[in-house]
Amino acid sequence: MPTSQARVPTAEASRYLKQLCRHWSHKFPVETTDASGTVPFGEDRVCTFQAEADALLMRVATPDPAGLTRLENVVADHLMRFAFRENLGDITWSRAA
Repeated sequence: MPTSQARVPTAEASRYLKQLCRHWSHKFPVETTDASGTVPFGEDRVCTFQAEADALLMRVATPDPAGLTRLENVVADHLMRFAFRENLGDITWSRAA
């Protein structure tokens, strides 16, 4: 399944991870801790988060490239909204097969 990942430098990684997971927990069976989170957006779409001391690592996976682009945009857009007090810069995704 095609995947894409992004590393977003921030000292607030754990806080953003928890906010994102809590936001989506109303619609999806989210799994979360202070250091990691998984959001299953559907049977074949998933996003995982990992909080490091200086960055939030995000990985999305879905079977088709167009869906991957949509999921990247949804996750990045939500992160930017939650991090409105902090300039995170551009979120750059790297794709892997």
